Amino acid sequence: MNQRIVFLDRDTIAPAVVVREPHFDHEWAAYGRTAPNEVVERLAGATIAITNKVPLREDTLKQLPDLKMIAVAATGTDVIDLSYCSANGIVVSNIRGYAVNTVPEHTFALILALSRAIIGYREDIIKGEWQKSGQFCFFNHRIFDLAGKRLAILGEGALGQSVANLARAFGMEPIFAAHKGVDGLGPLYTPWDEVIETADVFTLHCPLLASTRNMIGLDEFKRMKDTAIIVNTARGGLIVEEDLVTALEQNMIAGAAIDVTPVEPPPDDHPFFRLLERPNFILTPHVAWASHEAIQTLADQVIDNIENFVAGSPSNVVGQY
Repeated sequence: MNQRIVFLDRDTIAPAVVVREPHFDHEWAAYGRTAPNEVVERLAGATIAITNKVPLREDTLKQLPDLKMIAVAATGTDVIDLSYCSANGIVVSNIRGYAVNTVPEHTFALILALSRAIIGYREDIIKGEWQKSGQFCFFNHRIFDLAGKRLAILGEGALGQSVANLARAFGMEPIFAAHKGVDGLGPLYTPWDEVIETADVFTLHCPLLASTRNMIGLDEFKRMKDTAIIVNTARGGLIVEEDLVTALEQNMIAGAAIDVTPVEPPPDDHPFFRLLERPNFILTPHVAWASHEAIQTLADQVIDNIENFVAGSPSNVVGQY
């Protein structure tokens, strides 16, 4: 059977990354971006679709009778109607294990930038504050060491474990937060309330589910140490964004760094844009995952998954088919 493969959003993979074509006879089409109203036309006759962020829902999939596999160029599969795929024999494969270095390293870059007040001091230098100080250094922003601090990790998967390893190297005490509202998870976990009230640094590495949506809100911020900082490189929607803005504006916590928002890019009226001039807030454009090495691994794994499917041994299958 001749395979027709269509990549719907190649632009989500950095241009320097090589996306090799599979080692079997096939037709190949790659589009930089695909709007919702273009999906059916572009996938007409396709047996394999590659997508990162382009949604494939039931109403679309019903119009694609030739489609046999969806290769998701990401770990998350929330853009795919998995129930429909399972019921109709469409294999869905995702990417796994590619981000165990890039996300933890970005996480610690943000933690260090906040704890060492890098942004604030850089801005002060630009404004001429060093010259105004009249001495060898100045103390406009509080700096704290990571050694001895308690790092709360929300999410105990591969990324959370990798972050814990880095934390130990800094002399921190990593703890894994029990799931909010859940008891009896075992010795790996520290109770939710204890985590919220005692941690010095919070970092989020959990999926966005009904049980995790808005799990950090004003109640949690009020109970955190006023010296605490929080970092989210996981998913937008885990933190109540307006409440985070309030927490920073009212000095409930000492700082925050965010790499993800529910809608990306965020709209011009997003509440985080009110914080951009603050030295204790950092917003990065969903790039924690995006080291060259990580994206190349992802691209290679996409094609590996496709080749394994065609060979009759599907890999990284999500759900059932």
